[in-house]
Amino acid sequence: MTPRWVWLSIGVGLAAIIALIFVFPHQMVSPGDLKPAHAALQQNCLACHAPLAGASTERCVACHTVADIGRRTTLGELIKRPVARPPFHQTLISQDCMACHTDHPRPRLTRNLVRSFDHALLKPQARAACSTCHSAPRTDFHRGAPLPCSQCHSVQAWKPATFDHSRYFALSGPHDASCSTCHVGGNTRAFTCYGCHAHQQGQIEAEHREEGIRNIQNCVRCHRSADGERGEGGQGRERDD
Repeated sequence: MTPRWVWLSIGVGLAAIIALIFVFPHQMVSPGDLKPAHAALQQNCLACHAPLAGASTERCVACHTVADIGRRTTLGELIKRPVARPPFHQTLISQDCMACHTDHPRPRLTRNLVRSFDHALLKPQARAACSTCHSAPRTDFHRGAPLPCSQCHSVQAWKPATFDHSRYFALSGPHDASCSTCHVGGNTRAFTCYGCHAHQQGQIEAEHREEGIRNIQNCVRCHRSADGERGEGGQGRERDD
């Protein structure tokens, strides 16, 4: 049977630990220093944490008005300096600050886990407006692209991207060539069907002239693949009538 003094010692030790947690919470349980913006709260854990319940969104929005996040400081002053991202907290489905934020960026005893933003937290209309927060890469392909980002990219990751070339021209048979064959100089905003042995400009123009077709400037208006002579419904042909 365990002596009574042993249980008494254990009880006193546990009581001392609990007391120290409440008296010196930062030294006892804090995972690290706060971010500089919240340095004034370094010793006031209850400003953000509810007792025995962890950080609380309700306590965050008590200082950070959702409608002003990214626009004004907690003191109501306009943010004049450029910000990394435009205000978007107003378009979140629900307010859950801890889903993205942690104010202890340098944990002492645990590895710092970087939380990536989950686009599922955004309302559908905001989720589709990628350009609100993101800028397209400065490439010929992306510059002025009329397609929505979701045509090739997903909100889970920028890469890998999927581009369905068959929406414009099916790269089947002998047309399964390198990009530079049709997009000269890597310019994906323009294309040419001339240049290979089967598509000499004079020969193509002569064949189409026999059918009464002039002004051949956009081949894919009629031809969407190597199968057959015409694309869907043969739309877009310009004839001499």
